[in-house]
Amino acid sequence: MRKLILITAFFALLLTTGTAQKPYKVVFYNIENFFDTINDPNVRDEEFTPQSAKKWNTEKYYKKLHNIERVFFDIAAINKDYPIVIGVSEVENRNVLEDIVATPKLMPANYRIAHYDSPDARGVDVAFLYRPDVFKLEGSKPIKAIIPELPDFKTRDILTMWGTVDKEPFFFMVAHWPSRLGGKEVSEFKRVALGRQMRAIADSVQHEQPGIKIVMMGDLNDDPTDKSIAKALGAVEKVKELKPGGFFAPYASMLKAGLGTLGYDDAWNIFDNIIVSANLLYPETGTLALKKGPHSKFYGNIFKPRYLIQQDGRYKGYPLRTFVSDNFQDGFSDHLPVYIYLGK
Repeated sequence: MRKLILITAFFALLLTTGTAQKPYKVVFYNIENFFDTINDPNVRDEEFTPQSAKKWNTEKYYKKLHNIERVFFDIAAINKDYPIVIGVSEVENRNVLEDIVATPKLMPANYRIAHYDSPDARGVDVAFLYRPDVFKLEGSKPIKAIIPELPDFKTRDILTMWGTVDKEPFFFMVAHWPSRLGGKEVSEFKRVALGRQMRAIADSVQHEQPGIKIVMMGDLNDDPTDKSIAKALGAVEKVKELKPGGFFAPYASMLKAGLGTLGYDDAWNIFDNIIVSANLLYPETGTLALKKGPHSKFYGNIFKPRYLIQQDGRYKGYPLRTFVSDNFQDGFSDHLPVYIYLGK
């Protein structure tokens, strides 16, 4: 055990010593219902308490915690550098985020947290973890998600965060759009509204600060080829289609190639998206740009090691989730993480 601890500590030291390595990684992960074990009377979290059918207790909580730690540390190991920004969704509160960043394998990255409680009825939020040695935070703000047809609809906020990376201005957004409850077509207007809202936010930011680089991410509950992303948000599939001030959806071509981040009815979807502004594809010389992964033809990346995939049973081949119904699987999430590279 002592030898294992020393090896882990040595590797963590390698990840954090010296100047930051390029390219940088930016990650998004829906960590699936990561609740604490305490019943909060202000939200509907009773399903994840020790008294519930799931018997969500301290032991299971810490198994989930160390599973998430493993994922983020293994993504860091890809190029021996911790991600500079990690967006997450389906986290109950700041306490859970504090536990994540305090895990032994992530502690050397010294992650800071951007999080606000949202009006979601179940109490799940979006959040950012960021490395203050690389991303210099200047501010953050939650923006209420607005669906004009449903003025009283409550869902997760759009979390915004801005600052600099290598002295270049960046603006980040993370969101978790409304689900497909009731069917894709019936619920589509909700996600279309959020797509338009996020594009309006981005356009406003670019108008106020020309040249700022924008990265949007989240579980959008739609594929990058769907109307909410391709039309309402206006993120294009092909680089050659990009116009100044526009946005690029790197996961659209990956979806068409048969790749995915979650499975349903024996098919793959990519609901977990990272979308970037055109100036990350056509940057000024010597500035940060979106880069393809090593040995990859795609600008987007999906983290899919064997341990994140169910190996047998009814859901063989799907992401290995924490629960199937009320049966604890000691898994990770029903989604796979996605990430991009930014380099000069």
